[in-house]
Amino acid sequence: MKRTNRLLLLLALIVVFVISWVVVLGAKSPDEKQAELIGQATDYFNDEIYVLAAPILEEAVGYNASHTLEAENMLKRAYLQMIDQRGVRRDYIALLEKQMNRSDYKPEVFIEAAEFYLSSSKYIEAYAVLKDGIAKTQSGELTALYENTRYEYRMGYEIYDDVTQTAGATIGVCRDGLWGIAFSDGELFIPCEYDKVSTFRDGRAVVKKGGVIYAIDRYNNRLALLKKNASDFGNYANNRIPLLIDGKWYRATGDFGIGDTAYDWVGTLRGGRAAALIEGKWGVVDISANLVIPAEYDGVIIDELGQSYARGAVFMKQGNSVYLFVDGVQIGEAYEDAAPFGDEGYAAVKKGGKWGFIDISGEVVIDFRFDEALSFGQHLAAVKQDDFWGYVSMYGEIVIEPTFIQAKSFADGSAPVLTERGWQFITLLEYRTGGGL
Repeated sequence: MKRTNRLLLLLALIVVFVISWVVVLGAKSPDEKQAELIGQATDYFNDEIYVLAAPILEEAVGYNASHTLEAENMLKRAYLQMIDQRGVRRDYIALLEKQMNRSDYKPEVFIEAAEFYLSSSKYIEAYAVLKDGIAKTQSGELTALYENTRYEYRMGYEIYDDVTQTAGATIGVCRDGLWGIAFSDGELFIPCEYDKVSTFRDGRAVVKKGGVIYAIDRYNNRLALLKKNASDFGNYANNRIPLLIDGKWYRATGDFGIGDTAYDWVGTLRGGRAAALIEGKWGVVDISANLVIPAEYDGVIIDELGQSYARGAVFMKQGNSVYLFVDGVQIGEAYEDAAPFGDEGYAAVKKGGKWGFIDISGEVVIDFRFDEALSFGQHLAAVKQDDFWGYVSMYGEIVIEPTFIQAKSFADGSAPVLTERGWQFITLLEYRTGGGL
């Protein structure tokens, strides 16, 4: 009996062993199982039954095997077919982020993510993905996509009869013959009730109303009253405002402490320097009225705010020629005309009847092909081609098509443009969404 039991036990062990080997030999590897699941999902794809393909692919993605990327990409396609269903958008974005955060990331996934966000008007996310992808991959295709989309803009609702050039993050605006001050995107914060306004700097502007000149703060509170009779004033900067008194120009502080030096004309300070006309000749003075470029020239190139100097550079005019001076030293060749440098390093200059751009060393960086041009601000410059104005990038490419009657420089992400309705403001989406430039 005992012998029989031992034989039965041995036979049972043999059976178990054989069954185990059959199971082992018949088991599929992760690669095989993943491939099988992908095959099943493909059948559903062919029939466009994505709701059944998705869970199969989710199982396939769970295997860490050689077909994982293929399964993920199929799963993303399935998600996109059901993107408006509850929870699918979240799952799709999570899968994109998983792929972008891998050590073997590829530019294609960043492009896919950016295009998805752009199509959904999620500009903050799109620009973040593009910048991250460019930093990680140095992809030229990603860079091109960024350059092609970073200049998308929206037109603001405010409309004005006239505007000044933007100064910092504010701009003078006019309605019905009266002036106020707006932020750079056109949003009014000082009402249009003045005969004239200066630039708004360091928390104040100088205004004129009913023949009275005084300074105001951003809430339109009066800060100081000019008690001396002045017939005109310039723009406020560096706690200085030019005043026209008895036919001569003087500089005063924001509280109207008037200096002693008289000029035939004096411009707005920028970079601690301003153009000055003295006894019929032009030079450049500093904030203390010292001449840093002698008053011996026929003219100085100034912008509409009276500014002439930036980044140590100024354009002086002698006869019919314009010359670049950097730190008081003449640089490069003569030009027919120019626009003062902005905060960035490219200035518009005219040669052979066309406008191009030079850098601070006088080297041509964008060739002479525009009918008119302004210097760069925030990586963009207003240019005129034929009858309309648009904007060119620092690479020399037109990135905002010439469709405007007139255009001014960008500042704080926005620029004033003249349309058939009047002066309106365009704001770059990248800037408006908080991404900066």
